[in-house]
Amino acid sequence: MSLVSGARTLLRRRRRCRAAAAVAGWRRAWACGQRGAGNVKPLDGIRVLDLTRVLAGPFATMILGDLGAEIIKVERPGSGDETRAWGPPFKGTESVYFLSVNRNKKSIAVNLKSSHGVRIIKDLASVCDVLIENYVPGKLAELGLGYRDIEEIAPHIVYCSISGYGQTGPMSLRAGYDSVACAVSGLMDITGPQDGEPVRPGVAMTDLATGLYSHGAIMAGLLQREKTGRGLYIDCNLLSSQVACLTHLAANYLTGGREAKRWGTAHESIVPYQAFKTKDGYLVVGAGNDQQFAIVCKILSLPALSDDQRYKTNQLRVQNRRELINVLYARFSEKTTKDWLQLFEGSGVPYGPINSIQKAFSEPQVIHNDLILEMDHPTAGSIAVPGPAVRFSDFKISNPKPPPLIGQHTVEVLKTLLGYNESFINELLAAGTVTQHKLD
Repeated sequence: MSLVSGARTLLRRRRRCRAAAAVAGWRRAWACGQRGAGNVKPLDGIRVLDLTRVLAGPFATMILGDLGAEIIKVERPGSGDETRAWGPPFKGTESVYFLSVNRNKKSIAVNLKSSHGVRIIKDLASVCDVLIENYVPGKLAELGLGYRDIEEIAPHIVYCSISGYGQTGPMSLRAGYDSVACAVSGLMDITGPQDGEPVRPGVAMTDLATGLYSHGAIMAGLLQREKTGRGLYIDCNLLSSQVACLTHLAANYLTGGREAKRWGTAHESIVPYQAFKTKDGYLVVGAGNDQQFAIVCKILSLPALSDDQRYKTNQLRVQNRRELINVLYARFSEKTTKDWLQLFEGSGVPYGPINSIQKAFSEPQVIHNDLILEMDHPTAGSIAVPGPAVRFSDFKISNPKPPPLIGQHTVEVLKTLLGYNESFINELLAAGTVTQHKLD
């Protein structure tokens, strides 16, 4: 079969794919009806076509995969997701960065610069419930894969775009990375030591927040489709996600014209609420009300402070922050972190040490919450990544599939989902339209 005649076959199969999409609602209803019959997850029967790379999109689809969705990750033949090259560290030849956010996914390698590659994506969209992408706005539309193009062949699709700044507007065509959006949104300006320079948060919080917003928006889109019978378009972007997360600091400016500033580990509106240096480390203590402040003073053997008129209320403590913090700082420096942890135990006051990553994963509560997820990767061997943050009563997020190799599932997906025969798949492979990873 030539690729030309194969294209005609693709068109016929696409019609069948559209018909297959009509049973998606039945699949979901059946899955819901099986509640209690095994470990049924809320997104069992939902299929996601994932055209995202790096962090925000892969983080969102990883969460959807944890909840039972089938994730088909589309990658560029050869190099794949950019984060596959981000390192060190590597485990074998695999980037640990990539491994951290790509579990429970199937990888297919498709050349989107090929017209046949574009047809494959359209056929896949016809049998998927969700399409998520993070290309520069307008790029997929140029390829014939924009929302309007996909909506014509798959009106049921929930199509989610992630970008740096939004699909329209004066900055929409700029490439968007976490650190830049963090800067533009104002987050970097309010992060760092009080008298120091702006600081980027230690992890890509803007990307992660956008991933969480996207995951929630897709869930809402699926619920909306149940009501209307049609899909819809979702516009998520780094800038909007981070500006929305400024919450009370943004409201301080918008409502009262008050500009935020950097406070280090301290809080602008609550005192004491910060890290204190101990003999051998740091302890964070937060007294959110007057009763908690009195308890802190008692633990520190400084009862006179709670009776001092300068510190009777939180508003007064904020006004007299410097004098109070100097006294507390001197007292905390007299004992080790372990000593203070023992003294604060059971007090009802929020407190905790500043842990290294190693110490964080040694915390008994972290272990109890099953936050270490172990998997066997086909080439990297045993790997461990942070587990899901949420637990559910009716099902467990267990037995995760390891992150895929580039194109590990290409042939499987083309055969089982699209019904392509072996001869046609071999022609696509020979032409470089798709690639398949072969394990040694």
